[in-house]
Amino acid sequence: MFAATLDPREEDSKQVQSVSEYATDIVKHLLKEEGTYLPRPNYMDGQSDINEKMRAILLDWLIEVHLKYHLRKETLFLTINLIDRFLSRVCVVRKKLQLVGVTAMFIAAKYEEINPPSLKDFVYITDNAYTKDQVVSMECTMLQALEFKVVVPTAAHFFEWLKRSNNSEEFQSELAEYIIELGLLDMRMLFYPPSHIVSAAFVLSNELLHKRPLGPHFAEGNTYYTEYQLRLCVNDLRELLDAAPTNRQQAVRKKFLMPKYHEVAKIFSR
Repeated sequence: MFAATLDPREEDSKQVQSVSEYATDIVKHLLKEEGTYLPRPNYMDGQSDINEKMRAILLDWLIEVHLKYHLRKETLFLTINLIDRFLSRVCVVRKKLQLVGVTAMFIAAKYEEINPPSLKDFVYITDNAYTKDQVVSMECTMLQALEFKVVVPTAAHFFEWLKRSNNSEEFQSELAEYIIELGLLDMRMLFYPPSHIVSAAFVLSNELLHKRPLGPHFAEGNTYYTEYQLRLCVNDLRELLDAAPTNRQQAVRKKFLMPKYHEVAKIFSR
C-alpha cells in the first residue's frame, strides 16, 4: 500500500506505474494467462507423506515470516503459488516440506522485492534446520520442476485493479485482503482462479459493509464475473471468515488485528 501522503516525485511514480491507459489490456492478458499456472486442486491425493493440515501449518508460518521481513503481498501470493504448483508435480516427504516453503519464498522474494532477504536470512528463519546448500539445491529442483515459469498471475495482480474499480476505501481494501489471505490456507480455494477469489472477496466486503453494487468491475462497462458466478466462492470465504477466530492457524488474523491494517479482523460475518 502507498502511504497516505506522498511527495510529488512519489506521486508521479505512482501515476506512471499505474499505467491506467493500458489497464484493460493488462487485465485481459492476466485473465487469459492465469489458468495456465494453477496448481491441481486435489494434488494432496497424490502426496503420501503430507496432508492439508501440514500445508496449512506451513503457510501459517510463512505468513509470519512474510510479516517479519516486511515483504510485498506479491511475494506472499507468488510463494504460495510456487509451493502448490511444485507439490502438484513432485511428492515431498514431511521433513522437507518446510524446506519447500522457505525455498519458494526465497525464489519469490528475488523476483518481487527490491532488497530481498538473503539466503542466510532464510536459513536462519528455519532455526538452521536446513543448510544454505540444501536451500540452493531445492531451488534448482523447484525451478526445474516448474520449467522456470516463475512470474505468473496471482491474486495480487488483480487486487489493485478491483480495488479501484470497486471504489474501495482503505478500510474495505484491508478487509478484502484479509478475506483473501484467510483463503490461502484452505485448499478448497484452489478450485477457484485468483481473479475469481479476489472478485468474490470484494463482493463479500461489499456485503459486510452494506455497499452497493455488490460486484466490482475489471474495467468500466465490462464485468468479468456475475454475482451468481461468484456466489459459491463468496459463501466459502464467508465460512472462513466466520471460523477465523477459532482456527488453529492464527497468523492471518493476528496480522489483520494490527492497527496498520485498520484492525479489520475484528469484523465478522453478519
